[in-house]
Amino acid sequence: MILEMKVPSPGESIKEVEIATWLVKDGDYVEKDQAIAEVDSDKATLELPAEASGIITLKAEEGDAVAVGAVVCHIDTDAAKPAGDAAVAEAPKAEAPKTEAKVEAPKAAPVAPAATYAAGTPSPAARKILEEKNITPASLSGTGKDGRITKDDAVNAVPSMGTPTGGSRGTERTKLSMLRRKVAERLVAAKNETAMLTTFNEVNMTPINLIRNEYKDAFKAKHGGVGLGYMSFFTKAVTRALKLFPDVNSMMDGDHKIAFDFCDISIAVSGPKGLMVPVVRNAENLTFRGVEADIKRLAIKARDGQITVDDMTGGTFTITNGGVFGSMLSTPIINPPQSGILGMHNIIERPIAVNGKVEIHPMMYVALSYDHRIIDGRESVGFLVAVKEALENPMELLLDNNPKKAFEL
Repeated sequence: MILEMKVPSPGESIKEVEIATWLVKDGDYVEKDQAIAEVDSDKATLELPAEASGIITLKAEEGDAVAVGAVVCHIDTDAAKPAGDAAVAEAPKAEAPKTEAKVEAPKAAPVAPAATYAAGTPSPAARKILEEKNITPASLSGTGKDGRITKDDAVNAVPSMGTPTGGSRGTERTKLSMLRRKVAERLVAAKNETAMLTTFNEVNMTPINLIRNEYKDAFKAKHGGVGLGYMSFFTKAVTRALKLFPDVNSMMDGDHKIAFDFCDISIAVSGPKGLMVPVVRNAENLTFRGVEADIKRLAIKARDGQITVDDMTGGTFTITNGGVFGSMLSTPIINPPQSGILGMHNIIERPIAVNGKVEIHPMMYVALSYDHRIIDGRESVGFLVAVKEALENPMELLLDNNPKKAFEL
């Protein structure tokens, strides 16, 4: 029986996918549930498993855009699995009858024609001079016979200023994946369709570092290898600030504003296919362990290419951490249709004034990009200040003066 395999729907709003990579070749024998292809949607990369065992016939090429429900391959379920180590015995070939070799009289050596040179060919002396000057012969017009480049041509040649020679100048043109094209489209739309503005502040990370240094080992031991990172502190600080400034936790819908009484925090993570933004649901109700465990789970799925559309659907606010790549300061782009995104950056020891004295502390710049159509300056600046206050006074504002209880130790 010939089974027609169709593209399953990755999500409600997705109508088309792109064949990113075939993991099998035409005519291969595949097992049921074996991954046979990777398909890109505009939200994620998904694996396509074989629906039955048999010989596969591919009906689409890599890079083809195919509609959801379209046939991409056939599987012949009646085909027998080939024996992997069965040797094919070959019948001995009959020897061809021997014939006596005929002895031919030696032919006269051909007479070499007179040497001619294509236009632009340098003489040996000219070639050496051009090599020393790092000049390609093709860039010169020879004055010798038939356009040959002479020694005088090479001596008088002047290297072209500003024109690179001798190095690689190759180019490669590759088609962007559907996911990458959609990301590009959304980023341009965010710049063109929102009144995006960015406000900045800085955070003294000393209080958080002191707490992490004291409790991170016990936290990791108690919670099965889940680490106590910076992201849980930032997530808890953000959910607190969103409650204080609810306009930041809202979005535009035509002439209406949609406000949320929950905090679904999108966390930007780097995956093999590019930037992914999975969502931590109801982060306002999660403990530090809950936040760290959920972020770890989503990061592993993104790294292994197992992230799903549902994992990245929704989100009311985004946190992105360019600091892990060494970024000191940036203006993050809003993740539409959300209205705000917080950018974290690297931590650098800098001198600051503390109670009238200069001290060196680990400092981080933070940036809030927001849609000015729905968030005013007071709310945006107040939100970022609230995040700063919580991070610089985590014991009182995030841990309720009881870190062991907050960390579930």
